[in-house]
Amino acid sequence: MVLVVSEEVREAVDARRPVVALESTIIAHGLPRPRNLQVALELEDVVRREGAVPATIAVLDGRPHVGLDKQQLERIANEDGIRKLGHRDLPLAIAAGASGATTVSATAQLAALAGVRVFATGGLGGVHREWTVTQDESADLGLLARTRITVVCAGVKSILDVPATLQRLETLGVAVAGYGTERFPGFYLSDSGHPVDWTVRSPREVAEVMRAQDDLDGTPSALIVANPVPEEEQLDPDLHARVLAEALQACEERGVTGQAVTPFLLDHLVRHTDGASLSANLAAVRGNVRLAGRIAAAWTGM
Repeated sequence: MVLVVSEEVREAVDARRPVVALESTIIAHGLPRPRNLQVALELEDVVRREGAVPATIAVLDGRPHVGLDKQQLERIANEDGIRKLGHRDLPLAIAAGASGATTVSATAQLAALAGVRVFATGGLGGVHREWTVTQDESADLGLLARTRITVVCAGVKSILDVPATLQRLETLGVAVAGYGTERFPGFYLSDSGHPVDWTVRSPREVAEVMRAQDDLDGTPSALIVANPVPEEEQLDPDLHARVLAEALQACEERGVTGQAVTPFLLDHLVRHTDGASLSANLAAVRGNVRLAGRIAAAWTGM
């Protein structure tokens, strides 16, 4: 595999300057055009304002790229046929010469290969509801169990089974800490209703945990920094509960299963909250990207 690392990212990694990895699925599949490109450029600008280098990740014509220029971002945002790639899809996409946007698992894997330690995203995947029947679990969890990267996120998507996901992360040995909170955030919501065992309160504290991970030199695994969306920007909890219940019922009635469940539920939330869920999502992503830039600066400054 030829990993294409942009000159700016490569120079920053070599000089131990702060770099933040960004996924591209939100650009290609998470937002309508032309807003998707606007948000992609905005998030890169947020990283730069924190003194870090943005490294948006995608696969273009079978070549994994860590760090995209504006023309490449435009391709991901506007080109038809851009695939959605998890880490399992990477060898297939490379061999086929395909182009695709990377999910959490693929982004984390490629970032780690490029030497980028900090990654910002919206919400992680996790254990799906009715797991005992479907055995449906996101590939994010297994990949993070064997990849040394720090992921700043707003918890896991609230459409998932949150307590089961937290239990699964514990079983896999993935460290989870709330940022400035003792409650695990719920993506659109500041509080999923479940606690976290550990709390970190500054970028420096996060960097110290990262250093301790390296000093222990154990099995490579991720650090999840769960950063809640501000309460004033979260989706109204009552609205969230009502619309999610309706979405789950609609999903069952229409026989939606497998990989189609998550996009169906997320789309239902956007449409039936008049876009409020999308606004909360973007607020969470912006906050995570900002924090990731500060953590990357603290990490490289140690």
